[in-house]
Amino acid sequence: MSERLQPGDTAPAFTLTDADGKQVSLADHAGRKVIVYFYPAALTPGCTKQACDFTDNLELLAGHGYDVIGISPDKPEKLAKFRDQENLKVTLLADPAKETLEAYGAFGEKKLYGKTVTGVIRSTVIVDEQGKVERALYNVKATGHVAKIIKDLGL
Repeated sequence: MSERLQPGDTAPAFTLTDADGKQVSLADHAGRKVIVYFYPAALTPGCTKQACDFTDNLELLAGHGYDVIGISPDKPEKLAKFRDQENLKVTLLADPAKETLEAYGAFGEKKLYGKTVTGVIRSTVIVDEQGKVERALYNVKATGHVAKIIKDLGL
């Protein structure tokens, strides 16, 4: 079971492949605030809703200095299909080895339909301009989560 991050922790560095096969690092966003969200699987109803919510609010978030990155264990080809099919504007990164998911505490045991399973824990980590964790939210709901973040951040 991976450790959950706490406010003030240094956000774990990562370099992952995006939907176009390009390498993207957390360091690429230094000096900006980053909302890193972790979701179980592209092209599923809940994950589609969440990605569309982030896309719909991207302008507002970017206007307040936030970049948005979605990370899942999917392969880049599936992320490209997801992005194109849903017209997503957020950066989607592939973590098939689940190393970044684990480093952020977003992979481990969770309850699914009353059973304990191991998998992606739907999570959002907000990283400040200095690369420190501002907020770490675990077991979030796919629906209404983006609105809650916007409200909590006072945007």
